[in-house]
Amino acid sequence: MISKSPAKKITIYLNEDAQQKHEALYKAILEFLLKRGVSGATVTRGIAGFGAHHVVHTARIELLAEHLPLKIEFIESAEKVEALLPELSNMVKDGLIEMQDTTVVKA
Repeated sequence: MISKSPAKKITIYLNEDAQQKHEALYKAILEFLLKRGVSGATVTRGIAGFGAHHVVHTARIELLAEHLPLKIEFIESAEKVEALLPELSNMVKDGLIEMQDTTVVKA
């Protein structure tokens, strides 16, 4: 469990229809993080967005509604994040992984 201390916040941006071995990628990432003992993670679904391909995806266009943006966030110690990043990078083929310094105030 993470404690009050300096930490790293990881944010992963991907599309909800991204797959890994016939499973939603976000689910595979959550299972990976859970098995590796991450304190917690959250998936947030966007109502609209665009990425590197510069195509706007929105819930208003039925054909693109399943291609909406997702954001997965978790906070962990720097050591644990460094151990997780190689595998996360392999999992996220078409997306973005961001890392920020942060401080856990209360856990």
